[in-house]
Amino acid sequence: MSIGEVALLGIRHHGPGSARAVAAALARWRPDAVLIEGPPEADGIVHLAAEKDLVPPVALLAHAVDDPAKAAFWPYAEFSPEWVAIRHAVAHDLPVRFIDLPAGYGFAPAPEADPDAAADAAAEDAVGHGAPDGPPADPVALLAEAAGHDDPERWWEDVVEHRAPGTDVLAPFAAVAEAMGALRAEGLGESRRDLLREAYMRQQIRAARRAGYERIAVVCGAFHVPALETMPTVAHDRALLAGLPKKVRTDITWVPWTHRRLSQATGYGAGVESPGWYHHLFTTDGDPVPRWLTRAADLLRAEDHPVSSAHVIEAVRLAETLAVVRGRPLAGLTETLDAVRAVLCEGSDVALELVRDRLLVGDQLGEVPDTAPAVPLQRDLARLQRSLRLKPEAAPKDVDLDLRKDTDAARSRLLHRLRLLGVDWGVPARSSVTSTGTFRESWRLCWQPEFAVRIAEAAQWGTTVEEAAGNKAVGTARAAVELAELTGLVESCLLAGLSGALPAVMRVLADCAALDTDVAHLAGALPALVRALRYGDVRGTDHGALAEAAAGLAERVCVGLPSACVGLDAEGAAAMRVRLDEVHGAIGLLTSAAPRAGSPDDPDGSDHRDGPNGPNSQDGQHGRPGPDGQADRDDPYDPDGLADRWAAALRSLAAREPSGGPATGAPGLLRGRAVRLLLDEGRLDSEEAGRRLRLVLSVASAPADAAGWVEGFLAGGGALLLHDPRLLALLDEWLTGVSGEVFTDVLPLLRRTFAALEAGVRTTIGGRVAAGPLGEPPADLAPAGELDRDRADAAVPVVALLLGVRPRIPRQPAGRNT
Repeated sequence: MSIGEVALLGIRHHGPGSARAVAAALARWRPDAVLIEGPPEADGIVHLAAEKDLVPPVALLAHAVDDPAKAAFWPYAEFSPEWVAIRHAVAHDLPVRFIDLPAGYGFAPAPEADPDAAADAAAEDAVGHGAPDGPPADPVALLAEAAGHDDPERWWEDVVEHRAPGTDVLAPFAAVAEAMGALRAEGLGESRRDLLREAYMRQQIRAARRAGYERIAVVCGAFHVPALETMPTVAHDRALLAGLPKKVRTDITWVPWTHRRLSQATGYGAGVESPGWYHHLFTTDGDPVPRWLTRAADLLRAEDHPVSSAHVIEAVRLAETLAVVRGRPLAGLTETLDAVRAVLCEGSDVALELVRDRLLVGDQLGEVPDTAPAVPLQRDLARLQRSLRLKPEAAPKDVDLDLRKDTDAARSRLLHRLRLLGVDWGVPARSSVTSTGTFRESWRLCWQPEFAVRIAEAAQWGTTVEEAAGNKAVGTARAAVELAELTGLVESCLLAGLSGALPAVMRVLADCAALDTDVAHLAGALPALVRALRYGDVRGTDHGALAEAAAGLAERVCVGLPSACVGLDAEGAAAMRVRLDEVHGAIGLLTSAAPRAGSPDDPDGSDHRDGPNGPNSQDGQHGRPGPDGQADRDDPYDPDGLADRWAAALRSLAAREPSGGPATGAPGLLRGRAVRLLLDEGRLDSEEAGRRLRLVLSVASAPADAAGWVEGFLAGGGALLLHDPRLLALLDEWLTGVSGEVFTDVLPLLRRTFAALEAGVRTTIGGRVAAGPLGEPPADLAPAGELDRDRADAAVPVVALLLGVRPRIPRQPAGRNT
């Protein structure tokens, strides 16, 4: 509404109807200055809205200079009334100012006030202004309830969003202001912060008047209009603002935003449930329902849903009929979605959810020009994104990288460096291409608006992504207290190509490993360190120090593991079993990573895999053959020696039976697992494994310990029970011989054990047990019929294609045309 030379345009944030009304009012009323609810710190960058590269949805990001984690966003979409006002002002070369309370006040710590004075002030506010103790109520919900509607969104759509501006462009704003005035008169929805904000807004309106502007348009939330209509004295507003804390120095810029983030009511979201629908309402002339249903049909057809033009026609008719039945002026979102579910999706909620996600919300991502203020780290990231052709997108996107290619290797380093900085733009994903090589990486990329805050936080570590990631890695290493955290950090540094930071991190790792005597910590740290060794060849990094550290940790684990497993309870045994498997795999990688002297991979007896400083350097150490041509047996990285020592540790663990009670030996879960690992590695034959199983299933062993042994033994897969019927017979004999009370105790362990087996293995085991006594030899199979070679030859190409092998073409008879 208009008060003298000031037009108060009360709007609902992110409302397309309000945006159309603001556009009509500004075009008809022609102000000479535009004031907008928003942070005044943005006055210096609002002119960027005139650039074509600033594409909504975007947001103003303000953060404290000394503490970037203190940040706030003001998001704007194309259908936001504030954005419409900004674009109108810059297009017509009008001065535009933000008049809300500065963001620097919000970042300031709250002043410590006298408790009695604070209580008196709170009581005065409650009496004088009706400020509630809890969060302020939603004014739209209160108005909808007063009008007899239970759905505030539907009521607002009917009275505002679905109505086009009339001849009196200020009439809608006057009606909304009158309704809000009635709420404010009852003291509903007010808060202390609202009163401070409104006092500051009034001061800015006075300042605009003093500047000589005669026609001032104020675009603000409708709830604030009644407080801006009647101007109290200047002294009154100054007294309200006198208690504000000291402003914090603040930086502000434009950042890209997404429709999906607008739809979130928490965090940095705006609480708009259907930004895609609102965008369609604002940008579509005429009836929006047919065009939106057409887009929904296109989407469903692209996802292989059978949707025709007839479906769209019937859906439009149904939406219009539902609006008439429900007494609504036009078909709204509720009627449109009901028509989509009933007609286009044929009652399927799964297909409807696709429409909700892609069209109702959407993944539209805004753009910001290069001229927008940014920290040097952000500019370096933008440069890398352009050079590597990695465009930020709001929609999740899967990317496969081949690290043998320079561009893909650089992309991988960038993504790993950003993860070190806490910017998880890309997260590792499972590739659709089956590959066990270390040259392939798969990522899922999805850009989130709040990454702008994390980049501002990370700017303290450096001005480039590489520098910041390296400094952050070193700082994290010095603050780390767990050895596993340090080895994971070493792996991350190697993946990120931070050769400058790796030596400092390795020094911290060496110091921590030397002081840590907990075998569980050493076992948890070894796998990440060994994994890092695998990337040396494809990434071209020197990992000699890594190999030495990994071999040293492996040796200490081999020495301390058996005694560390004694006396563990069930929870500790389960955790140690996981570490046992990880260490076994890590030592397997460690021993296979170094070619043996004189092997086909190293025919001259030297391994140049690690360069001059690697584990096989030319100084006669690290596995280099000595004068007699044999490897140095004192070398901790000797692959054969390390594998033998690990096997000896497993044998020692398997032999530590609890002869004097559970506290005197290793749990059965770990002993059984050690036996299975030895069996799989060929260090133990099936006869010996059967003997150990027979001993543990004897009456001398506790049933719970025996059940744990079986669980550990079968954890690697139950196919061995099928290949060796004697093991299955022993297990069946033991299980049928335990008492009913003991059976009840061990049943959960056995159920968990067999539930982890493959479905086919479980089915076959069940069939063999049901077929009869397991000790009897299997019945002879019936003799097979004569082989039909012609039919077999016809199937060979198909079988070869399924197996992925090239079939051998038989030689054709002489004289036959080929």
